[in-house]
Amino acid sequence: MLSVRAIHHYYGGSHSLRGVSLSLKRGECLALLGRNGVGKTTLLKCLMGVLPVASGSVSFDGDDITGLAPHQRAARGIAYVPQGRDIFARLTVEENMLMGMAAKPASAARRIRSDIFELFPVLKAMLARRGGDLSGGQQQQLAIARALVSEPRLIILDEPTEGIQPSIIKDIGRVIRLLRERGDIAILLCEQYFDFARELADQYVVLSRGEVVASGDRTQLDSDDVRRHLSV
Repeated sequence: MLSVRAIHHYYGGSHSLRGVSLSLKRGECLALLGRNGVGKTTLLKCLMGVLPVASGSVSFDGDDITGLAPHQRAARGIAYVPQGRDIFARLTVEENMLMGMAAKPASAARRIRSDIFELFPVLKAMLARRGGDLSGGQQQQLAIARALVSEPRLIILDEPTEGIQPSIIKDIGRVIRLLRERGDIAILLCEQYFDFARELADQYVVLSRGEVVASGDRTQLDSDDVRRHLSV
């Protein structure tokens, strides 16, 4: 589904990504792990086309998408939940979710599927509330729901547990687990918290200073070694 081959990125003279490679199949969850500032969000923005790739390639479902714009990648079935959520504070919950359908063809129905509310029942009672009036945890659920209404084949989640209360973290974990078990979507989960990622991921990639320093499936990685790369 997703194949990243030796991509490099620079911020001015700073070499922020150094030959990063990873692959992800449909129905799998890959956890991208690492401390703050090691290049995780930069990598995700390169995958979405928000930042340019200096060299290397990004393929999605067998097609090279390295040169495509973000909206073209979204139209192909890639959804992105950014760090900090970035919901539209002045729009209602319903309007925020409908914005997630912007990448769909003009002929597609603009209706929120009922299974979205099965995943996030709290949002059904809040459709008329403004996004800015929701709690941080509710905004995170809204951001994920907004991505899912586009019916993506790949969803990219950047630090979905950051600043979220434990009860909502459990809900988000439940949703990710259900999506993985459904088997029709690939999940790239960027996380700092190893215990949360370990429960959900089939594979792990650990970044340090813009490089992959460890990778493998959940049975191969040494927990102590991973934690060493995550500790401050």
